[in-house]
Amino acid sequence: MKLLKPLFLSLSLFTLTSCVVGTQTTKQGAVGIERQQLMMVSEQEMNTGAVQAYDSILKEAREKKTLNTDPVMLKRIRSVANRLIPQTGIFRSDAPRWDWEVNLIKSDQLNAWCMPGGKIAFYTGIIQKLKLSDDEIAAIMGHEMAHALREHGRERASQAQLTQVGLAALQAFTGIQGPSLDLTAMALNVTLTLPNSRTHETEADRMGVELAARAGYNPYAAVDIWQKMSKANGNGTPEILSTHPSHDTRIKDLKKYAKKVEPLYLAARRG
Repeated sequence: MKLLKPLFLSLSLFTLTSCVVGTQTTKQGAVGIERQQLMMVSEQEMNTGAVQAYDSILKEAREKKTLNTDPVMLKRIRSVANRLIPQTGIFRSDAPRWDWEVNLIKSDQLNAWCMPGGKIAFYTGIIQKLKLSDDEIAAIMGHEMAHALREHGRERASQAQLTQVGLAALQAFTGIQGPSLDLTAMALNVTLTLPNSRTHETEADRMGVELAARAGYNPYAAVDIWQKMSKANGNGTPEILSTHPSHDTRIKDLKKYAKKVEPLYLAARRG
């Protein structure tokens, strides 16, 4: 039995490393996104799940009469999306043909998101409370669309799956159960998941300003958004304890990349 445990662990680790294949989900674009990603979950699985989840959210909003209740605001966000979607081809040639969908949910939350495959929702609160211009809507939408283009949700699901496989191998090898194993899971989570979440946000910020610029929206609006968010959230959460970059870090990076894509914005405006 003592010989079988190391053999089992070795085979498990071999399986893990065999599955961990570097994937580049997008082209680099002008902002130079080139990080290789870990993907164990299939794109089809993620997209199928996203469709089901999105339909469920829309159904609930429809029943609560909070779905698309403001025709003018809905037209604004869909008009922005119609300009951004063709620009997604710069990162993925298949993306302009995705089954994109954009809906508005009445809620006080300062929130917007895009599920895998292009299922977008904006909450009225973020538009109303931050008094968003179309340029600022484009900044937020471009950021959320970038998460879908880079398949960050699929990457995080793959990291979770890898963690579970690793823990199963660890449990078989050590016989550790209960709270001690939970601590191991926590350590793996903060080591694997937390830093990548910050990376995801930074990638989405950079890709978002490029999408907005190519669509003729001012990329510096992304800076304005986070200045507004900083005021809305006060001092915010310290960066070391957050899954997102701090406001100051984010604003500094956005200024740098907004400047980088400014020629694309000016060219789009001339066109």
